[in-house]
Amino acid sequence: MMFSRLFRSLPSGLDRFAMTLVVTSLLAAGAQAESKYKVLHAFTGRDGDGGGLWSSVAFDNGGNLFGATSGGGNSGYGTVFRLTPLQNGKWSETILRSFADGDPRGDEPNGGFIFDAAGNLYGTATLGGAHGRGTVFELAPGVGKWTLRVLYSFGTKTGDGGGPYAGLAMDAAGNLYGTGGAAFELSPPTGPGKWTETVLHRFTGRNGDGAGPFAGVILDTAGNLYGTTEEGGKGCAPPGCGIVYELQPMPDGSWKEQILHDFPAFTGDGEFPGVGALTMDGAGNIYGTTDIGGARGYGTVFELTPEGNGGWREAILHSFDGGRNGFGASSGVVFGPSGELYGTTIGGGGACECGLVYKLSPTQGGQWKYRVLHRFTGYDGAQPDANLIIDRSGNLYGTTATGGAGGAGVVFEITP
Repeated sequence: MMFSRLFRSLPSGLDRFAMTLVVTSLLAAGAQAESKYKVLHAFTGRDGDGGGLWSSVAFDNGGNLFGATSGGGNSGYGTVFRLTPLQNGKWSETILRSFADGDPRGDEPNGGFIFDAAGNLYGTATLGGAHGRGTVFELAPGVGKWTLRVLYSFGTKTGDGGGPYAGLAMDAAGNLYGTGGAAFELSPPTGPGKWTETVLHRFTGRNGDGAGPFAGVILDTAGNLYGTTEEGGKGCAPPGCGIVYELQPMPDGSWKEQILHDFPAFTGDGEFPGVGALTMDGAGNIYGTTDIGGARGYGTVFELTPEGNGGWREAILHSFDGGRNGFGASSGVVFGPSGELYGTTIGGGGACECGLVYKLSPTQGGQWKYRVLHRFTGYDGAQPDANLIIDRSGNLYGTTATGGAGGAGVVFEITP
């Protein structure tokens, strides 16, 4: 079992006794000097507050942060929350939705959120729904409240996937794309009516195909989708060490899968790409991370470059070496304003091995310089396992699954 998957197996309802044991073992003293770090909210998992943050946060146009917790809330099965900045520098939390076990509108919302132009929020729930296999939902703002509407319940038809773990991507036409056993598209109705789900690809884990598409997808300007699977491929013995794939729309309406990379392809290559979404630069190069593998066995940051013959060439930008420099880089990377990359590791760092935030900067020699920005102590958060986001000023925002003053994770800000 991979490192990030091990911690993700904690009870979804945030068993408080187990969480207390975890956090007690993680607490460590000492302030961090690598960067300016600030906890915006520490979750408790009690009294209606959420807990267990496995997904990213997202900004609306007003500068508010929105996110989801997989546990906590009124019934212990997750929340949607908003953090609003105050003039005194603090942030105020508002719970927009609490989920219950078997909720027909979904429970355990593990994926991050996206917004449309009207300010509606779109997300996924791993479980619940009409058939118990999860949902895609919309939260629409109103006067004093937000209204939740289920756009699709998985299990409505055979082979439509289910158990979506990641967030969604949206194209210019308002179609939504995601993963949950299969890669899918949800198309909005042209008038009154229901959203339509189309399965774009079912991952089989056979004949070199991937399996376990826990990460979400990204879109390029041509409408192609890119993502990873945690297992599958031909690079190592079954169940496989994962792939990077592309899904291309065909003129007849079908979608064609192309496997861009099979892990591991060579000695020192990464293995098991994690739950973080890929990142693409303006030249079409793709960047991502792996849980393990690399020169030292603790994971990698990689780049895939398209070649003229239709193939892709991989380069390892960084191999993690464990200990204070981190291990278990399952959360993907994001670009900074000067072409630098930022990411997290779920383990390593300080004495409690609670994870860290890092920066990779390109150098003139074509190498990348690695720098730790923050090492988590447990009290300020532990186990970051989701993509970071970055604002226009270059500040980073992220989440931790556990730790913090309340023991159930935090939302944090870092000024590099």
